[in-house]
Amino acid sequence: MTLTFYTNPMSRGRIARWMLEEVGVPYDTVLLDYDPDGEASMQTDRFRAINPMGKVPAIVHDGHVVTEGAAICAYLADAFPDAGLAPAPRDRADYYRCLFFAAGPVEQAVTNQALGFVPTPEQGRMMGYGSYDLAIDVLEQLVGRHRYICGDSFTAADVYVGSQVGWGLQFGTIPTRASFSDYWARLETRESYRRAVAIDDALMPR
Repeated sequence: MTLTFYTNPMSRGRIARWMLEEVGVPYDTVLLDYDPDGEASMQTDRFRAINPMGKVPAIVHDGHVVTEGAAICAYLADAFPDAGLAPAPRDRADYYRCLFFAAGPVEQAVTNQALGFVPTPEQGRMMGYGSYDLAIDVLEQLVGRHRYICGDSFTAADVYVGSQVGWGLQFGTIPTRASFSDYWARLETRESYRRAVAIDDALMPR
């Protein structure tokens, strides 16, 4: 088994790192940087052959390429079932719904809000998230229903949704609400999360 992880510690690669630490299997790390002309750039032909977008994270597992944070989380949960990070297929409605709601509408809404783009009501009908307030209100409902996204058990969906909530609270792109703070407090104490943070923090440029 070969598993290679392409990342940068100042990127969404932190999500994939957390998921890899949850899975608990050996993997190799390739650090890439944002310098378009550097030998380790995300823009080299070598890396673009893996991800034509020239962005991290990406993993290559036994020759199979997976990009996009939510996809990596879902893939690793399925590829390594012994980790117990995916519900049984019949119980995956909330798992898929919340995983991809966070990856789609929530990420779009938060990004546009941070960039100062607020769609008009007419434009909102064309947007996948409608409005920032609507996306955040629905996210609050989803994380507040149970201890974890799928009930009482932690899953790969919590890695992705939790990352969105944790970063949002840290950087102010998601409002401080009790449901968000309580949910994140349950996640940030996980040993795998703390281990992933320590690895990436040690790789930050000095």
